[in-house]
Amino acid sequence: MPARPFLKWAGGKSQLLPELISRLPPTFRHYHEPFVGGGALFFSLWNSGRLTAGATLSDLNVELIDCYRAVRDHAEELIAALLAHKPYANDRDYFYAMRAWDRAPDFMARPLVERAARTIFLNRTCYNGLYRLNNRRQFNAPFGYYKKPLIVDPEQLQEASHALQQVVLRVGDFSELLTRALPGDFIYFDPPYVPVSATASFTAYTPVGFTEAEQRRLAELFFQLYDRGCHLMLSNSYTALARGLYAGLPIHEPVLARRKINCDGTKRGGVEELIVCSYGR
Repeated sequence: MPARPFLKWAGGKSQLLPELISRLPPTFRHYHEPFVGGGALFFSLWNSGRLTAGATLSDLNVELIDCYRAVRDHAEELIAALLAHKPYANDRDYFYAMRAWDRAPDFMARPLVERAARTIFLNRTCYNGLYRLNNRRQFNAPFGYYKKPLIVDPEQLQEASHALQQVVLRVGDFSELLTRALPGDFIYFDPPYVPVSATASFTAYTPVGFTEAEQRRLAELFFQLYDRGCHLMLSNSYTALARGLYAGLPIHEPVLARRKINCDGTKRGGVEELIVCSYGR
């Protein structure tokens, strides 16, 4: 069984994966993914044996990285904790009781596995699998009312744990790549997308959000790492702002991707997305 994402993440790249794989650099050293999310490209690279020089996965979202750490280091304990939650998959009151954990001041003092099991349980039972925080850093997606949500897939978690064994996991801002990325390294950037309209923005994976100023700061970093000799790939929305920020690079093109995270089911479907690479194919 191949390793694959164990979380549903808004903007996840499973649908776009064939387009990303077709644009990989022929060779690279260490792999970095500073907006890891569900990690679809990482798991694909691991399955294909291309991570021979190691990988670093990072994100500003502490809860997300802690979930990866629990999968990597405590897979069997995590499976047992999820099995304990499984009987309550359709229990609305149980869902809201679990969601309320992060309203308590001692939430981060809870054991890592307990918090990671909560993250996965809420991910599988909340509305549309949407991870969303309010400005108090509290998870606030509502109950999903699924008939048979899959709370735990032991084999999936075991395979993901195997893939993560030698991976460095970090909590931090994408700018930290300036201190550790070397020439020949491959970096995939999958930031929260530039909104395609005034009402389309969703950047609440952290309480900070991802503004136009952050997009510009990321583009500046991209060109700094380009000058350093890193291999860079970035995905974003196919908007005038995103195209302008990365104008002049060797590969700068739209692709069609399917998106299922929209709360309005009629708006889920094919949308143009931008893929930027610092190298030619």
